[in-house]
Amino acid sequence: MTEVEIWSDIMCPWCYIGKKRLERALAGLDDIRVTWRSFELRPSQPAIPGATLAEMMAQRFDLHGPDLAAVFQRIRQLGTVEGLDLNPATARPVNSFDAHRLIHLAADHGLADSVVEQLFQAHLADNINVADPAVLRPLAARAGLPDAAVRSVLDTDAYAADVRADEERAIQLGVRQVPTFVINGAPAIAGAPDVTELRTLLTSKTSR
Repeated sequence: MTEVEIWSDIMCPWCYIGKKRLERALAGLDDIRVTWRSFELRPSQPAIPGATLAEMMAQRFDLHGPDLAAVFQRIRQLGTVEGLDLNPATARPVNSFDAHRLIHLAADHGLADSVVEQLFQAHLADNINVADPAVLRPLAARAGLPDAAVRSVLDTDAYAADVRADEERAIQLGVRQVPTFVINGAPAIAGAPDVTELRTLLTSKTSR
């Protein structure tokens, strides 16, 4: 069994693109288990939406006008190749801690991939607030999670320790950006490699 762990944050459009590329790379391969790991890009970000990602990048990286537009146009184009209709420029980053807790709950139900998909779509395509429990509950239900379990998590600190454990392990492994793909315990690729590169890496690991 080949273990593929993905350190990711639903705030990150490259993570969504990486997810779709991985899905294509995995086609036809057997004995591979994928686990989603928590990595908060902005752990101090409030749960209430504020500036858009475009506004935040303009301030942080001093990108404006055509340069900033080109960054988001490239992301949109790459997303289109993967069948995604991304709107990252108008997404409003929020705190992703509760979303990560929900992904851990989903993993216990065998539904992590479905919940991750719903969260990415909600934030990066539909631009809705995935820090809001009133948003998270129907997203989780759409992925197949029982509402009582979702409520129990969102009303408590359940799975908080699991999120922190993922983040601590990321430090130990030297994971500094998302997405990062860790295969059989060793960091393999940071960023969103193309399908061919991922496929080559996966097949080389599974053939050992």
